[in-house]
Amino acid sequence: MQYLTAGAIAPDFTLVDQHNNQVQLSTLLQKNRVLVYFYPKAMTPGCTVQACGLRDSMAQLAAKGVSVLGISIDAPARLAKFAQRDQLNFTLLSDEDHKVADAFGVWGEKKFMGKVYDGLHRISFLIAQDGKVEKVFDQFKTKDHHAVVLDYLA
Repeated sequence: MQYLTAGAIAPDFTLVDQHNNQVQLSTLLQKNRVLVYFYPKAMTPGCTVQACGLRDSMAQLAAKGVSVLGISIDAPARLAKFAQRDQLNFTLLSDEDHKVADAFGVWGEKKFMGKVYDGLHRISFLIAQDGKVEKVFDQFKTKDHHAVVLDYLA
């Protein structure tokens, strides 16, 4: 698995959000930088902690001109439940066929409890308004993800 690095052009994409609306990366980049964060599965403990940290940091991220997109392979209905349950205040996108994850290089082999399988890796990309990857966040704990991003933006 080889994911995008800083300086690479982020692939433009259009995915369906938790409200069944289409969201396009290039449209969002006209207004702000975008934090695209990939997470394995909605409503699991680690993904919930990560999402809630971002939720609680949205005012600070917005003040730095950053919008947030969370991407998983969950269906839009599951994303809607996740957003409602945890009062998430940012967009969740459904990449059920993992084409966007493939394009960013975050879909690949994983190991859990001795089992090897293909899945989504927990990696985030800060995309600058020119469409280039400004920063890759690949070393963090789920509870600290938001703080790592905010520290970079400071």
